[in-house]
Amino acid sequence: MAFNWSPTVKYKKLILPILCGVLIGLGGFTFQYAKGFSYFSNNPAACANCHIMQPQLDGWQKSTHHAVATCNDCHTPHDFIGKYMTKAENGYHHSKAFTLQNFHEPIMIREKNARIVNEACLHCHGELVSQITAHLQPRDQANSCTRCHAGVGHGTR
Repeated sequence: MAFNWSPTVKYKKLILPILCGVLIGLGGFTFQYAKGFSYFSNNPAACANCHIMQPQLDGWQKSTHHAVATCNDCHTPHDFIGKYMTKAENGYHHSKAFTLQNFHEPIMIREKNARIVNEACLHCHGELVSQITAHLQPRDQANSCTRCHAGVGHGTR
C-alpha cells in the first residue's frame, strides 16, 4: 500500500518544525537581547542589566562589602549546583516580573532568598558570631543577620 502524500499531510509535517524553529529563534533572540550569558558570570554589573536593580548595584559599590564580595557571594549558595539552580530560579522570576511589569517597587527579597543571604553571612562570619548564633533556632528570620545589618550589602537606604 502506497503512502498518501497529500498536501494536507505535507503541511501537517511542516507545522511542528516551523513552530519549533520560531520558538527557538525567539528564545535565542530574547536570550541575546537580555545579555543572557552575562548571568553566568560573577560580574555584579549583570545584576543591573535590567534597570530595576541599578539602585542595588549602586548601593553595593558604596558598601563595606564591595571589596570582598560580589552579588553571587551573598545571594547564591556556595555550592556549584545550588548556585546555578538559584540563578536559574531567580532569573525566571525576575524575567517574568520584568516582562509582565508586575514587580514590587522597591524590589523586595523573597523569603527563600533571604535565607540564602543569611546563610552566606554565616558562611563568612560564622566564627565571629558563633556565640550569638548558638542560641538561635536554625533559619530563624526574626534573628537573621540582615535584621540588624540591613545596610551592609547595599549601603544605607
